Amino acid sequence: MGGKSMRWADGFIGVDWGTTNRRAYLIDSAGKQAGEFEDGKGILSVPAGGFRAAIAEIRDKLGDKPLLLAGMIGSNRGWIDVPYVPCPASIDDLAKNVVWAGEREAIVPGVSYLGDGRADIMRGEEVQVLGGAEAGLVDADALVSHPGTHNKWVVLHQKHIQSFRTVMTGELFSLLKEHSILSDLLQQPVEVNDAFRDAARHTVFNEALPAELFSVRASVVLGKMKKEDAASFASGLLIGTDVRIGLTVPTGARVAIMGRPELTRLYSAALGQANRESVQLDGEECFLAGIREIAKRI
Repeated sequence: MGGKSMRWADGFIGVDWGTTNRRAYLIDSAGKQAGEFEDGKGILSVPAGGFRAAIAEIRDKLGDKPLLLAGMIGSNRGWIDVPYVPCPASIDDLAKNVVWAGEREAIVPGVSYLGDGRADIMRGEEVQVLGGAEAGLVDADALVSHPGTHNKWVVLHQKHIQSFRTVMTGELFSLLKEHSILSDLLQQPVEVNDAFRDAARHTVFNEALPAELFSVRASVVLGKMKKEDAASFASGLLIGTDVRIGLTVPTGARVAIMGRPELTRLYSAALGQANRESVQLDGEECFLAGIREIAKRI
């Protein structure tokens, strides 16, 4: 089904379909982005048997083109459960293992890692990471941080995802903000300020996160910290710990931080406290690079 009979070169729609939102991009015959939209219709909001209708909505907005889909759409909660490609994984491996969900709909696999006594999985980030490498935005051998709900630390070797590790930092901050004793202190926007930098510097070099988190409350109650700084300080504690974990990888390479600017700036600041250089990359640009490269190969 699909494959060589498809006319990807005539234009297609690339979709980054996550748990809570989806982003779709129209790629024209010249390989340029010719349209896009984003909405909150992630896979969890699609009813059972509803993916065909959700696909039709995308075509209604961007045109009657073939679709190349990545992300949680290929998970066991999505349209079709697409098997993971094991590490080491390249852009060629992703292209060879796409699964056809229909005559004109192909789903990109995620990547899995088993080793060092642990297991890990990703869906969606692999397109951005390998796309960034193919486009020359990321070195062929690099350490990549991909912050989001679940940050990924990815080791690239010769443009292959060699290994990676997931840190649930974004989700932990959200849970603390919504359901913990700190929730009333975490409603302010997170800023890269002295409170954030101090907290990140501390946890980059010290392991005591559960205790440090309670100190956010104690510091405000005892007048040691201003309430408006509490969210930045707590975020700094979490992201500093995240960076500490990521930097256990034995590489001296400059870290590429990939994603949305409101998150990459926080990780860049925390890496600075660890005396590590970083470069911030736009996740959307990397996704488009990756989805184009996969389309060329199928």
